[in-house]
Amino acid sequence: MTRKLAVLAALLLVPGVLSVAAPASAQQDLAKPHGFSTIGLPGWQVLTTANVKDGGDKVSTPGYATRGWLPVKVDDAGAPGTEITALVQNGKCPDVFYSDNIRKCFGYVDKLGPVVTQPFADPWWYRTDFTPDIRPGQHAKLTIPGIVGEGDVWVNGTLVATKDVVSGAFAGHTFDVSKLVKPGKNTLAIKVYPNNPLKMYTLDQVDWSQILPDNDTGIQFPPTLQVSDALSGDNAHVVQDNAPDLSSSKLTVKVDVTNDAAAPQTGDVAATITPPSGAPVVVRQRVTIPANTKRTVVFAPVKIDRPQVWWPYSMGAQPLYTLTTAVSQDGVLSTSSKSTFGIRTVTSRLVGKSAPLPEGARQFTINGKDFVFRGGGFAPDLFLRYDQADTAHQIALIKNLGLSGVRLEGHDMPQDFYDQADRAGLLVIGGFLCCDAWQPDTAEQLGERDLRIIHDSSVSIAQRERSHPSVFNYGWSDNEPFPNQEQAVLSAFKQEDFQVPVIASAEYKSTPTLGNSGEKEGPYDWVPPSYWYDSSHFDASDDSRTNAGGAWGFASEQSAGHTVPTLDSIKRFLSPAEQAKLWQDPAYNQYHANFEPDHGGYAFGTLYTLDQSILQRYGKWTSLKSYVDLANIANYENTRSQFEAFLHHSADKANPATGVVYWQLNKGWPTLLWSLYNDDGDQPGAFFGAKKANRPLHALYGYDNGSVTLDNLGATTQSGLSVQARVLDTAGKVLDDQTVSGVSLDSQGVRTGVLKPKVPAETKAPAPAQVYFVELQVKQGGKVVDRNVYWLSTQKDVVDWAKTLGNPQATLSQYSNLQALQNLPKSQVGVTASTKAQGGGLVTTVTVTNTAKTPGAAFFLRADVRRGTPDGREAPGDNQLANATWDDNDITLWPGQSQTLTVTYQAADLRGAAPVISVDGFNTGRVVVRGTGGAHA
Repeated sequence: MTRKLAVLAALLLVPGVLSVAAPASAQQDLAKPHGFSTIGLPGWQVLTTANVKDGGDKVSTPGYATRGWLPVKVDDAGAPGTEITALVQNGKCPDVFYSDNIRKCFGYVDKLGPVVTQPFADPWWYRTDFTPDIRPGQHAKLTIPGIVGEGDVWVNGTLVATKDVVSGAFAGHTFDVSKLVKPGKNTLAIKVYPNNPLKMYTLDQVDWSQILPDNDTGIQFPPTLQVSDALSGDNAHVVQDNAPDLSSSKLTVKVDVTNDAAAPQTGDVAATITPPSGAPVVVRQRVTIPANTKRTVVFAPVKIDRPQVWWPYSMGAQPLYTLTTAVSQDGVLSTSSKSTFGIRTVTSRLVGKSAPLPEGARQFTINGKDFVFRGGGFAPDLFLRYDQADTAHQIALIKNLGLSGVRLEGHDMPQDFYDQADRAGLLVIGGFLCCDAWQPDTAEQLGERDLRIIHDSSVSIAQRERSHPSVFNYGWSDNEPFPNQEQAVLSAFKQEDFQVPVIASAEYKSTPTLGNSGEKEGPYDWVPPSYWYDSSHFDASDDSRTNAGGAWGFASEQSAGHTVPTLDSIKRFLSPAEQAKLWQDPAYNQYHANFEPDHGGYAFGTLYTLDQSILQRYGKWTSLKSYVDLANIANYENTRSQFEAFLHHSADKANPATGVVYWQLNKGWPTLLWSLYNDDGDQPGAFFGAKKANRPLHALYGYDNGSVTLDNLGATTQSGLSVQARVLDTAGKVLDDQTVSGVSLDSQGVRTGVLKPKVPAETKAPAPAQVYFVELQVKQGGKVVDRNVYWLSTQKDVVDWAKTLGNPQATLSQYSNLQALQNLPKSQVGVTASTKAQGGGLVTTVTVTNTAKTPGAAFFLRADVRRGTPDGREAPGDNQLANATWDDNDITLWPGQSQTLTVTYQAADLRGAAPVISVDGFNTGRVVVRGTGGAHA
């Protein structure tokens, strides 16, 4: 089909008038983006300038000899990535994430700042050839979407822009290269200068992991080329004006149209809005654009009655509309675009003024529905490599956790990340980074160039994220912006129609323009589970409310610190010597924590504080396995408590908890610090504790008042519910048994005080402590839909608040004594399993039964899918399927009780082996069964 026929439908429309869809063939062609291409596919050539004696005039010449350069394949975002990525791709550091191989291969950095390590301290060349579909007389525009660092841009031997302009990870710039680009082979070369996040508006790892010696210098987003006739279109998007009840939506399409010719040009601009189901709507304008001018073409609003509304996955469906645009002259298509958007309304307000939060807490609302945001801080790959399949897997894990979404601090992602989040119904909090150039000390240090880069970065961020319904707010990190900084950002957001709430700070700070954030930060290191339930202690002298982390307000980042993975995962990334240090030397600076060698305060390089809490609360360990078992139990207990406390207190109208971001959700490499799942997909106790707290229908036990709360985090009202609470001692004796029936709960509803179990009386040391269990079960239609077991002590954790407030970890005057768990009577379990194919993968159903003759619990039972031998035993070596996803795990059962678990995984992960299921409990032996039945003890 010719370009002239492709726009026939648009040309037949009356200007500004709505129309039903044009013929299907024309519509189909309109939907194909025209004139736009990614530069650098399938790869680049990269090398330090120390090994290149020629300048950009020669390096950017087609046919330049690149023998000895590093060939680099692009990632799934189409970008070549960082300098270390180039070296790793070329075999310079095999098994790069194992042990401290990064340090051995590339050097060690222990503080944020300029690059000082060779070969990264010199600029590097990034070079690629491209062959555009261009004819004589057409125009070409090159877009550099940002550089991690700064860059000089060369095309075909000519300098296009210097690092004075091309600076910043997110500051996109478009350059007219019409006089340089020609048919056939062309060359783009970028001289990338080392990233200094203290001076440049880029990105860094803060203290989340090790600081890479190249400071992530490189290209994270791919350069693109637009080829067009005299008129071209870009920046197409839809501005929504939704009725308060979402009964209708007025959609205004905007397209920037540029005339690159030396004389005025007249052409046609068409836009098509295609709903998820139903007939498309097309609008058209004939425009005349002055010479060498860009104009924004605004269409009359398209009114959609009863729009198909986008919701977060736990609250409804995720219908997406499609916008296609076309710019043409005389019936010949010049450029077109295609994007998706969702119709939804996001608002926020301050609620519940209280002594801790005198101006109230930040409450977010989607489509008129308040909800408690529960998420985690998301980290990209340590080398900024983007992988679509990995993103899909992580989104599946996040939804399996039951979380609402993620927070991106200073690491805005490629388009595909937001596209996947849109389709998955996962919410995204965007925002600027802390602790570097994005957070200046004074307004005066922001010169004209700084403000320009901040503004340009904000324009690009707005353009990348505004159409994604998943992105529901954006804001600053630790500090509120200075007025000139705020103006640079807000003017860009307004200019680009970025219609989400903008938050002044991740701490309880404000600006005259944005008001108070209603948010707070910290703690970041170990605190007891009961800490999260405190709602009365805060430092009145600290207006930021930092490190007063109880469940009140909106907590933008907080957790109890280090996460100990499963033993399977640990063996994949820690050397034998590091494994020994893990359980034998709590003060050892683990490389896979971060670069900080101490403990206490804002130093997180050791697991010392967590280890001391395990020792005091659970008792001594005697091996790596016993340490890992205790740490996973402790992590489970704490992550569950953190999320449950915010749900429990969300119903407190006087001082409500409105949201919590677990710090952090993940890392871009194997980690021991701040994570709910590991880089290999492994899900430790921390994962399943958080998952338990965030089940769609769930009963929880409040550490503060000993009452049971029931919540419904699903999309519909649930009725016919009963809640049973049993209290049992360690020998299995039932101390209390209560049930309440006939309960109904609306979507996102939270009901406190459902019942109050009678538990043993509290004791104080040196009086002996009694350990007991509280088991909660929710039934619907006679079927158990939620089981939740707590292990508690009559000797409680007592926080010394005077020494704790303002600190990233807690100081205790008394630790809860749970050491009797190490003396639980031995128990045993029976396991059966069956496997079937489902949805392109495999699903194994595992039934675990406590078969013990004694009355005690089978405590903390962990199930795993493993590669097996033909006779049904575990295959030797690393046999765990870390990517398998479970509906529940780390369970506790009493004699005669059974629980059926389901696990989903890919057959390819078995590598030709048969599946076996292992079940291992804290006080049971290990049981291994075939995925289809027979058992081996």
